[in-house]
Amino acid sequence: MIPLPSRQAFYGAAVFLSSAGGLVLEIVAGRLLAPYVGMSLYTWTAIIAVVLAGFSIGHWIGGRLAGPDCDATAGGRRVAYALALASAASLACLALLRWLSAPVLSCGLPVLAAIVLLAAPLFLLPSLFVGIVSPILTKLSVDASPGDPGRAIGRMYALSAVGSIVGTLSAGYLFVSWVGSTGTVLAVAAVYVALALLFARLSRVAVTVAALLAILGAGFGVAGWQLAAFRAPCSVESDYYCIRVEDASREFGRPSAVMVLDHLAHGINDRDDPRRLHSSYLHFLDEYARRRFPTLTPLRVLVAGGGALTLPRAWLASREGATITVAELDPLVTRTAFERMWVRPHPGLSILHGDARLTLQSLPPGTQFDIVFSDVFHDISIPAHLVTREYHQAVKARLAPGGIYAANVIDGGAWPRFLYSLTHTLAQEFAAVDV
Repeated sequence: MIPLPSRQAFYGAAVFLSSAGGLVLEIVAGRLLAPYVGMSLYTWTAIIAVVLAGFSIGHWIGGRLAGPDCDATAGGRRVAYALALASAASLACLALLRWLSAPVLSCGLPVLAAIVLLAAPLFLLPSLFVGIVSPILTKLSVDASPGDPGRAIGRMYALSAVGSIVGTLSAGYLFVSWVGSTGTVLAVAAVYVALALLFARLSRVAVTVAALLAILGAGFGVAGWQLAAFRAPCSVESDYYCIRVEDASREFGRPSAVMVLDHLAHGINDRDDPRRLHSSYLHFLDEYARRRFPTLTPLRVLVAGGGALTLPRAWLASREGATITVAELDPLVTRTAFERMWVRPHPGLSILHGDARLTLQSLPPGTQFDIVFSDVFHDISIPAHLVTREYHQAVKARLAPGGIYAANVIDGGAWPRFLYSLTHTLAQEFAAVDV
């Protein structure tokens, strides 16, 4: 039996690690769903609601299990089983995502219902099982300090909260970019396994818990292997996006590739002809620029949102002496474009990594452009700070006489309220606004 002071430290460490794992999984959930439904406000709302529901149900069950009969041995046994099931459920969410995503997203449900329906079976159970742990460990901590229960309860609540904070920060700032979302889920499952086996050994059910883990792990492992669930869907997983490059040669009849960020295409490049534009909005802008500036040399362009660098690549190949500055938030997007989308270094191409608005404001005084083109999206929406009057004032200040500002906009065709609002805002700064 562990001595009382060491027992308190052990219970505290366990509640810290289990709480951290629960929040790591919550943050990673957004990245797991991003290749299927994007990473929007709707996605995060569904994930947070599902995870909190799981924690709530788990805490209630854990409270029931932390009854008068919950001594150190019985409580340790219950914690071991809960953590074993949390590990298995975490592993299962990878396989379930591959299995459920296609039927759920193709069944014709409204997008909000589809996101919730997809998130619930993936992330409710891992949160529920790990939620069972905290009330039981708190009860055991109080039993270990019968003379001072208030301090024991406060300590366990604090350690749980600190673990949640550390898990959130670690997932967002370290683990996802370090080992990827799939690797992070596997790491969380491994932590749960280690804790489960430790509690099982102390409560004399090590063989049973190990057998349970082996059976569940083997079952979900085989299913995950068959579904390729343990292979990340991304070519590169950056701090911002799940980046992948897909071969589009069959669709276009020529060697071509499309860059996908999360779940949306952000550029199609032709290998042999940089001037070939497959996206209609880029073809339109190219044609409009040729008519607006038929002989202007050199053409000075600022592109907000690099993606596959499709338009800069085309204009550098077709406009003699063109100088193009690109503001791209994610350096790994740029690196992928150069490594896999046939983009080549060019003396007229300058790429500045950072937020488009800050980049625009940080350019040397007097820098002006003939064309400023905004092609920036977070999921399917333009970031809010890039549709404000203040941003448009900054754009206008950088336009040369006769210059134009163009923006790619996504909105619903039946009632494009966002487009109407953006047009109204633009009209406050520009004499002519065309849609």
